[in-house]
Amino acid sequence: MSLTFHWFLPTTGDSRTLVGGGHSVPADVARGGGAENTAGRYREPDLDYLVDVARTAERLGFEGVLTPTGTPCEDAWVVASALLAHTSRLKFLIALRPGLISPTLLAQMSSTFQRVSGDRLLLNVVVGGDPSEQLRFGDRVTKDDRYHRAEEFLQVFRDAFSEAGSSFTGEHYDVEDARTRQPGTVPPIYLGGSSAAAGPVTARQVDTYLTWGE
Repeated sequence: MSLTFHWFLPTTGDSRTLVGGGHSVPADVARGGGAENTAGRYREPDLDYLVDVARTAERLGFEGVLTPTGTPCEDAWVVASALLAHTSRLKFLIALRPGLISPTLLAQMSSTFQRVSGDRLLLNVVVGGDPSEQLRFGDRVTKDDRYHRAEEFLQVFRDAFSEAGSSFTGEHYDVEDARTRQPGTVPPIYLGGSSAAAGPVTARQVDTYLTWGE
C-alpha cells in the first residue's frame, strides 16, 4: 500500500494557526468581527490565494487537497472547478453532506467533474457532527439516522454510475432509473466518524476511513 499526502484549501480564510470557528478563521472573524488577529494576520480566501495554495501543493507532490464544506466556507464545488484550470494533476477531495443534495444529482455532477478533470475528483462524505450547522440547512435528522441516510445515499450514488443505473427504495430515498449521462469512474469515497454507527457504513460503502491523528 502506497502512502499519499493531502493538503487543505483554506476556503474559510487563512492564518498562522488552526483556530476559531472555521478551522483557519480567527475566533473574532468567525463571529463576524474584524480581521485583526493577535495570533497572526488573517487572509481572505480570494481566488488568487487559493490558486497559489493549490499550485504549491501540486508542486510539492501532494496527492490532493481537501475542499471543505459548511457555512463558513466558500462553496467547495465552485472553488474546485475554478482551480482545475490552474492545476494539472492535483486531486480535489470535495466535502459534501448527503442530506443536502440528491444522490442522483451528485452522481451527475461527479461524472462531469471526472470527465472534465481527467478523474481528479475525491469525495469526502460529511455526515454532520454539529447540530447548529445541520439546522442552518434545515436538517433535523438524528445523528444515527444520518448515517443510515448516508448509506442509502451512497448506494444510489454508486449504482447511478453503472450501465444499469439505480432503482432503489429505502427509508430516505426512493428513486427510479437514476443514472449519469454515461458510465464512468466512480470517484473514491472518504468518510470520517467516531460514532458506532459509522462503522457499518464505512465497511460497506466507503473506500477510505478518515480519523483524527490522536
